[in-house]
Amino acid sequence: MVLTNKEIGVEVENKIRAHDGLVGATNLLSVILGVTVSTQWLWIAGVVAALQILSPVTRFCPVYFVLNKVMPDTEPVMGRSKV
Repeated sequence: MVLTNKEIGVEVENKIRAHDGLVGATNLLSVILGVTVSTQWLWIAGVVAALQILSPVTRFCPVYFVLNKVMPDTEPVMGRSKV
């Protein structure tokens, strides 16, 4: 099956949406737990923020790494591209 550029764009958009949803949910959950349970939960939000800052430089994002493995037939979003 050959994908058109439009179909590849939709797959990439879906992967980006999944990434943004997972990162946003992790940050929100960390802040909620930090306020209600213990401030130690805020470390998770800090680590996620640090990874988001470093990922454009290192071209490694753990969430995209997992999404690229889970969705192998799609175009990789970050890291090594298929050549």
